[in-house]
Amino acid sequence: MGTVEDTAGSPRRAGPAIAGPGAALRPRLAGFWRWWTQALATWLPQRLRELFGLARERLLLQSAGDGLVLSIEGPGGVRRIAELPALSSSADDPLAPLLAQRVTSLPRWLLLPAGATLRRRLPLPAAAADRLREVLGFEIERQTPFPASEVEYDARLVGRRGDGQVDAELVVVPRQALDARLAALGPLAATLTGVDVEGDEGGGRGVNLLPGARRHRRADPWLGWNLALGLVAVVATAAALWQILDNRRAAADAFEAEVASAATRARGASAQRQALVDLVEGMAFLQSTRAARPTTVEVMDELARRLPDSTYLEKLSIEDTRILLIGLSSEAPALVQRLEGSPLWRSPALAGALQPDPRSGRDRFTLTAELVVAPAATAAAQGREAANARSNP
Repeated sequence: MGTVEDTAGSPRRAGPAIAGPGAALRPRLAGFWRWWTQALATWLPQRLRELFGLARERLLLQSAGDGLVLSIEGPGGVRRIAELPALSSSADDPLAPLLAQRVTSLPRWLLLPAGATLRRRLPLPAAAADRLREVLGFEIERQTPFPASEVEYDARLVGRRGDGQVDAELVVVPRQALDARLAALGPLAATLTGVDVEGDEGGGRGVNLLPGARRHRRADPWLGWNLALGLVAVVATAAALWQILDNRRAAADAFEAEVASAATRARGASAQRQALVDLVEGMAFLQSTRAARPTTVEVMDELARRLPDSTYLEKLSIEDTRILLIGLSSEAPALVQRLEGSPLWRSPALAGALQPDPRSGRDRFTLTAELVVAPAATAAAQGREAANARSNP
């Protein structure tokens, strides 16, 4: 079959126009993952990349007459490693005894000649790049002479245009021709990972024409280790997060205890301050009360100066602001006049009638008066003066 490569206009029918968010996101995540792993692999030496399977190499099988040509395609290009005659072995893997273990473990791809396929290049909207194979699957019958049920196909992204469109390539091979080539491989066909088409530089074009049900899935030798390491990483991360959370809780508990201790000390200091304020206010009240009224000594001294010598007292009582005098005097009627005008009391008066005392020849009297109490401001000033006098003797 000759190679047909053409550029057509925008297709009239480009498959489903709306894709779910998951379908649009998966190819982007896969592309990012491939780019990230490749970028990390470039930091490793070539031997380590080959050892850990990060070199992204594959074993290419090409038909050459009755034999096979084996090549290894990797980041450094394509290098031919062997030319084998027709393999008549009935073993499941005829290449296993012929090649090194590292080579036999590589993914195996059948490389078809460029002339065995039909290729069409089509411009598509940029939104179709995430679902390229699905979109071009609707263009097979319109862009090729084959019905879709009789071919195997794949699509690849060629490039992006500046006008918001992309260039895509549809690669189609008749199923009958592909089955014939697979049958010629014998038991090797069951070990193939994919079928690619020869490119301009000897390598593949980056498509896979092998049906998904017939693709050989190679077990990853590092899968168990990767899962174990991943589990260890998850457990270590969970333990680290738990430890951080526990540290934060311990710090919060310590801070809460410190705050509670500080609050207790603050409440104790506040109570002591309030007690001191009450004590100071009480002392100030007592001092102001004392300063507001004359003392007993002052009252007794004033009475001693004002009462005549013929008078003596049997009882002197001061209750709140009331003064009570009981005694004997030969000048009892004149006592009220003698006591008037004192700054220490006011309103002196006799209480009841005078009673003669036959033993002393004097009159028994009962006399009352009211202590003079200074106003509050004057009392406070006097209290402060008294306090200052005590503090500065």
